[in-house]
Amino acid sequence: MPNRQTPMLKTLMIAAGLLGAGLASAQTAAVAQDVQRNVNQEQRIENGLQSGSLSTREAASLQKQTARVDRMEAHALANGSVSPREQASIQRAENNVSRDISRDTHNGISGNPASLSSQRMQADVQRNINQEQRIQNGVANGSLTNREAGKLERGQAHVDRREARAGANGHVGAAEQRGIQRAENRDSRSIYHDKHNGRVRG
Repeated sequence: MPNRQTPMLKTLMIAAGLLGAGLASAQTAAVAQDVQRNVNQEQRIENGLQSGSLSTREAASLQKQTARVDRMEAHALANGSVSPREQASIQRAENNVSRDISRDTHNGISGNPASLSSQRMQADVQRNINQEQRIQNGVANGSLTNREAGKLERGQAHVDRREARAGANGHVGAAEQRGIQRAENRDSRSIYHDKHNGRVRG
């Protein structure tokens, strides 16, 4: 009897292992997809600023929305996994941001890409792109766990909110940008630390 049970037990253990690996792979794909969408949205905002199809005020309003998405991702990842319901909510929020970017870039309101405010906002949004891409790379290569990615997205939400407040009146001052840059530098250090702390995605 024990001899007959042993192969069955091994089979069950292998099946459980394969199921766990499949679920982990699906989680990685979902998180990587969400963060890549963040990168894409920020790039569209940057393109709009550079072309003049987005004003500083419009970009600030869009950053307020991206902050909400980042907070949703951070909340969902706090326990290390994203449920199907949470993933669906994040995707709906991302779709709303996407529609608003399209609306604002085609509403006839133009910005001045050469203005100091636009230049400052452009630099800040480009930094957002870089930071989100580093997070996405960490998720994809396993150097960031879901919890770490969630914590980093919370930091990104903080930066986005600062950008939204700074540009809400259509003007980003030098002092406001310095405050944003300090927050971005903290996030950059956190990303580096979390990617090199020895914790890896299971």
